[in-house]
Amino acid sequence: MTRTDELCINTLRFLAVDAVEKAGSGHPGLPLGAAPITYVLWDRFLRHNPENPSWANRDRFVLSAGHGSALLYALLHTTGYDLPLEELKQFRQWGSRTPGHPEYGLTPGVEATTGPLGQGFAMGVGMAMAERYLSRYFNRHAFPIVDHHTYALVSDGDLMEGVSHEAASLAGHLGLGKLICLYDDNDISIEGSTDITFTEDVGARFEAYEWHVRHVADAHDLDAIAEAVREARAEFDRPSLIIIRSHIGYGSPKQDMASAHGEPLGPEAARATKEKLGWPAEPAFHIPDEARAHFGRAIERGRKREAEWREMLRAYREEYPELADGFEAMTEGRLPEGWEAAIPSFEQVDKPVATRSASGEILNGLAASLPNLIGGSADLAPSNKTHLAGYDDFGTGTGRNLRFGVREFATCAILNGMALHGGIIPYGATFLVFSDYMRPAIRLAGLMKAHSILIFSHDSIAVGEDGPTHQPVEQTMTLRMIPNLTVLRPADANETAACWKIAIRAEGPVALLLSRQKLPVLQPDRYPVESGVPRGGYVLKETETGKPDIVLIGTGSEVHLALDAAATLEARGIAARVVSLPSWEVFDRQTPEYKASVLPAEIPRLAIEAGVTLGWERYTGSRDAVVGLEGFGTSAPGGIVYAELGFNVRTVVDKATKIARG
Repeated sequence: MTRTDELCINTLRFLAVDAVEKAGSGHPGLPLGAAPITYVLWDRFLRHNPENPSWANRDRFVLSAGHGSALLYALLHTTGYDLPLEELKQFRQWGSRTPGHPEYGLTPGVEATTGPLGQGFAMGVGMAMAERYLSRYFNRHAFPIVDHHTYALVSDGDLMEGVSHEAASLAGHLGLGKLICLYDDNDISIEGSTDITFTEDVGARFEAYEWHVRHVADAHDLDAIAEAVREARAEFDRPSLIIIRSHIGYGSPKQDMASAHGEPLGPEAARATKEKLGWPAEPAFHIPDEARAHFGRAIERGRKREAEWREMLRAYREEYPELADGFEAMTEGRLPEGWEAAIPSFEQVDKPVATRSASGEILNGLAASLPNLIGGSADLAPSNKTHLAGYDDFGTGTGRNLRFGVREFATCAILNGMALHGGIIPYGATFLVFSDYMRPAIRLAGLMKAHSILIFSHDSIAVGEDGPTHQPVEQTMTLRMIPNLTVLRPADANETAACWKIAIRAEGPVALLLSRQKLPVLQPDRYPVESGVPRGGYVLKETETGKPDIVLIGTGSEVHLALDAAATLEARGIAARVVSLPSWEVFDRQTPEYKASVLPAEIPRLAIEAGVTLGWERYTGSRDAVVGLEGFGTSAPGGIVYAELGFNVRTVVDKATKIARG
């Protein structure tokens, strides 16, 4: 280690320590121990341009151990990103760009929102998968326009989390050679030494996952770290895990102690740490001129690398103009002209169609016009109808069918990584009831506004014989609770087509909730599906006079129950308007005038949905004005379960009559 190296490493350490001390909260232990690891990576290997954090061919760096955010902010500031020192001084404060855990879209250079352990690791897998697909689709001889690595700094906690196991297993199976994870192995977690819970041979586990594994005995052996990274970069057929022994809270009185993890060192311990490592006690946030100059070279390196790449892209465009246009469109998130024309219509369908089946037809139509639409299912493709006919599996040439295996959590986290990478429209699927396994990753998708498309089939108690373990009851409503997630529950094949248009155009995550059972097709010449669904909710069937006595609101399969009940109510002299509300989120974004035209305040309402009643009071005024569920389903044929639990014309008509007549 040279004097300059040591100076730079300590600069990173103490920018982090000072940020945590000033904030009065944070995690100084990881920055003190892992600073040498990240320094080697960023100084010797990472291809990035601080002046253009969105450069398409940059290496991705994910701080999976997001609690060490102060270290990442120090790296971003010193290497020239638009993150002034004042932002580090406002660490964890209101309005700053240096939150307690890294947040994608807030801080330049942050590739993913991390902190919930294990998810950054899995998102790194997704980024490496996106790089592989795009490189195989666009690269031509002498033109590797997509050619970069994904690096992640992971912790003991990351590798304890189940999602990292799921993602690591899949990454090894796929042979993602451009994924390199550096494991900050410090043997400490919040409760103490990791050996109280975590005694497995991690390296052997990853070797069993078909990873390339290397060990570095000392985080201060910069040359050994660099050599391990070089070996990993030369490994094309396996992802790499570099296990680096470090000391949490290095140099402090709390070194190798759990107390170094998640609380400030305190003034005395911080001063003692600086003294031990030869750092001036004052001023805080000190950056020596020599260190600043050395770190600053990243700007010129980045400029040069991007300029060389852009020259290659220019030559590529001359030889492959159509591919170049496609590359730029995909990486900029632009959709091709006329992509909607590939969506099939269901105008002449006389037989009922399950919305999962309609979705499968639509997805296959979209695949022809959207070459960056790739995805698959968590081992349920035949049920979810997500297989793209005529395309190979991912990993085989430009195959587009992803086989996630029974790994629901990793499925969504990997989709998030693919979406964040850019250039890809990723989708993944399972049964709606198993969205619970995905929920932490769905939440992060909402926080990041990642354009991940989630397909959840078997969306109600009409699943039937599989019983209550497989019959979702509360899942639809809990998904609606996640900010920035658009939930779509179409009533038929044509609403499904319109919902897919919303999903493709969306700026954040989308959940499509689809039926197992077949549903009648709403014919466009009778129902305003095409114009109504894009507004989230619409009048599907009006009364003859246009003056309803009651409004029946339905979603999904319950829309058809509402239509049947409205006909019976009409025969009884009660005029019922039927409103289809496939998306609360989209409907709520409409103008007050439009919403009032669909749901007039003076007209009583009854909602019908095969799920919990909680939440519907926002539209009905009361949970009593809902035909829904207060418990779980049961095992029996779907139609019987559906009817016996109250989803029948008699129940709806009786309740609607009571409400309409006061």
